[in-house]
Amino acid sequence: MNIETAHGVIDYREAGASHSRTLPVVLLHGIGSGAASWVRQLDALGAKRRVFAWDAPGYGASTRVADESPVAIDYASALSAWLDAINVERCVIAGHSLGAIIAGSFAASAPERVAGLLLISPAAGYGAASKDVRESKRDARLSMLKELGPQGLARERSANMLSQYADEEAREWVRWNMARIVPEGYAQATHLLANADLAADIARFHGRIAIAVGAEDTITPPAACALIAQAANVSLQVMPRAGHAGYIESPEAYTALIDSFCQSIECRMKDGVTQ
Repeated sequence: MNIETAHGVIDYREAGASHSRTLPVVLLHGIGSGAASWVRQLDALGAKRRVFAWDAPGYGASTRVADESPVAIDYASALSAWLDAINVERCVIAGHSLGAIIAGSFAASAPERVAGLLLISPAAGYGAASKDVRESKRDARLSMLKELGPQGLARERSANMLSQYADEEAREWVRWNMARIVPEGYAQATHLLANADLAADIARFHGRIAIAVGAEDTITPPAACALIAQAANVSLQVMPRAGHAGYIESPEAYTALIDSFCQSIECRMKDGVTQ
């Protein structure tokens, strides 16, 4: 479905219904994916709570951000406008890879709206790197997009998203999602990745944070995610037998991760603890 927001149109998926004792959850996908990648989590988590997964600006039918070389706050502002439109005042946000960058920026800019921040295989961004490194990383990915296109990216790059333990259904699902990317939106997201500094954003957020990574993740490996966890002053949770898109190849384990994080926050709220 889609909805008109102050940012423009946002395409999204929704499951579940409002419950007085549970928080809504918002799921943010990575650079080579979309809302559909979260279908297993939508189905399972929707039994207890409202669950939403968007197509980020420039993905699916969602309106692109205005700047051709955007920064994280551009996407965070679109996220804020979407949450306003779907009447979500406060929620738990789970961001995967590039989605973690957007989640971190939103949490830093609107902490009162974030009950908890779960970063799954977070991309750190290259904003703290030198200009040469930022441009090199950006241009290499843009060249690959131009050369291969969405179908080629899916064919050549999707296998990197998963571990050796992933079954063929998971591999096909990752390929299908990657093949659907919109080149213009992917290009903007590539600029976002080059411009972002997740560690700086999460250092500004003082609410509940959890960070997890697949043990077999070769895109944002555990060593890299440990630096993000250090910036957030939390322990890193390593998920066994899972790669970068662990929530697709090990859906039950990652659904349990999200649900457990939500329940820990709700228990604290029940006890009168807000942080």
